[in-house]
Amino acid sequence: MQGNGFKIFLTVFFFAITGYYLYPSVQSYFIAQDKSELVGEELATYEQENLTKIRNAQEKALKLGLDLQGGMHVTLEVRVEAMISELATDVDDLFTEVLAVASRQASETDNPIIDLFVTEFESRDASARLSRYFRNEEAGITRRSSNADVAAYLRLESDEAVDRAISIIRDRVDRYGVTEPSIQKQGTRRVIVELPGIDDPDRIRGLLRGTARLEFHLMIDPAENVRSLQRIIAYYDTGVDSTATGDDSVAEADTTLDINDLLDSEELTSGNELLDVMQPLGQGVMFGQVLESDTTAANTLLSNPVIAEMLPRGVSLMYTSSPVGTTADGEEVYALLGVRDDIELTGDVITDARVDFDQRTNVPEVTMVMNSEGSRTWARLTGANVGNNIAIVLDGVVYSYPNVLGRISGGRSNITNLESQAEAQDIVTVLKSGALPAPVEIVQESTVGASLGQASIDAGLKSVMFGLALVALFMIFYYRTGGSIADIALILNLIFILGILAGFGATLTLPGIAGIVLTIGMAVDANVLIFERVREEQSTGKTLKASMEGGYAKALSAIFDANITTFFVGVILYSFGLGPIQGFAVTLMAGILSSMFTAIIFTRILMDYMVVEKKLTVSFG
Repeated sequence: MQGNGFKIFLTVFFFAITGYYLYPSVQSYFIAQDKSELVGEELATYEQENLTKIRNAQEKALKLGLDLQGGMHVTLEVRVEAMISELATDVDDLFTEVLAVASRQASETDNPIIDLFVTEFESRDASARLSRYFRNEEAGITRRSSNADVAAYLRLESDEAVDRAISIIRDRVDRYGVTEPSIQKQGTRRVIVELPGIDDPDRIRGLLRGTARLEFHLMIDPAENVRSLQRIIAYYDTGVDSTATGDDSVAEADTTLDINDLLDSEELTSGNELLDVMQPLGQGVMFGQVLESDTTAANTLLSNPVIAEMLPRGVSLMYTSSPVGTTADGEEVYALLGVRDDIELTGDVITDARVDFDQRTNVPEVTMVMNSEGSRTWARLTGANVGNNIAIVLDGVVYSYPNVLGRISGGRSNITNLESQAEAQDIVTVLKSGALPAPVEIVQESTVGASLGQASIDAGLKSVMFGLALVALFMIFYYRTGGSIADIALILNLIFILGILAGFGATLTLPGIAGIVLTIGMAVDANVLIFERVREEQSTGKTLKASMEGGYAKALSAIFDANITTFFVGVILYSFGLGPIQGFAVTLMAGILSSMFTAIIFTRILMDYMVVEKKLTVSFG
């Protein structure tokens, strides 16, 4: 074994390193086996006693992809067009139309929306300047700025918005507690999110796409609410605004009508489109109630431009976040509230948020703490509106609208009427992570159940074992003793591949298993080249030892050429691919490195030991 000392050292070293990185995976497997035999209190006790051990094993174990352990794969798209609209300091019909066209074109192609927006704008009027819409002295955009300068400004803002969105989404996911999430940018405005082990997809959807725009609004005056409701109901009965005649006496008379008297008329209620989908209330700030199944129809009717004119100036209708009741059939009912458009306070002043419980009802709520500026504004706002309602709005939905009983100092406020502690925790998560710079929407989503993931694992293991057995039998049958040595190297190769994946924190996916199966077949290629060269050397009459030395030496260049070119293919696949393609590329590259080591170094150690040390005869078929 003289001259093989360094090779033996490398083999032992790599084997020890592999064992070190694979040990947590083995440990995690046995922990899972132990937990599967426990239930209830015994399981809780076991987890508590072995908390550190379980956590360390999970953190360092070989990671499994979504297709193997279950979870969610979500493609998010940052609505850059909404960001463009917000950056605009002046908006007209031309701007709105051009942005709508660019947004539609961007959804149909992969072209950046800003390039499409600028191109479409210049096609309408080549001499027009975008700077009239985007004046911003801090960004250097003045009235004289060229369209190219404005486009560069928008691209910079867009890139920052997407990067900021990724950072916020990552923070939300981390706070939620997902283990080893994968969040990657795709193109100019898309984000790929992979969340293993998710068992509540609905909650994750809300967590990912919620912009977390917290706002405090004053609400409609109750008297104005009644007058507007009367006009709107009458309009959908007659098709005419009763106060649009210009007769002040008519308008005054309408304000004295009781809403219940109005609804008692059979002529009015029969055939009224609005009353078919909304129960009018006109009580305080509550405009009406709508069944969950009727919200789309109600939104269509109430978004009529004529209806907007009947509402008080600067007032919009918003739904409550939680149902205010349930029908006998079990369908949830939501309230429509009159909310003033002016934003009195935003979530930017929130410095902390936590989940609390109402001392009387034990219902979860979110307690928010404001900075000094927010505290002063909140004290002034509540002091000036005693007896009125203030709406706490998150992402366009009213979570609570408390009646102000007195001036509130100290900068504290609460979001109430929450359905569960999980909802409260999610609100805390998005508030602490911050608001998204632009809305995001889910454009693609897939969910893999845990049972399907286990089925994939079972199928993958069967394919690996079958491929390994088939190759091993062929090598023994064709190359005899040499084939047996190659089979030992093949098993070591498989262990090394898993060790490499665990050591680099890579994720094993179903395509990755396919890469391992492919590598099993490729791993013996090097041994086939070596054994064939040994045969050629033996045919010239050389001794077994000389034939082995010549065979290894002559096969080396061909082995390197074949494996290095394939390795570069793996690098390209990993660099430009996403998801499954990257999973395949990782195992392919790991397999190539491992197979070269086991075929060139490990088999040579075994050959030298058998032929040189033990003077055994090794047959190559």
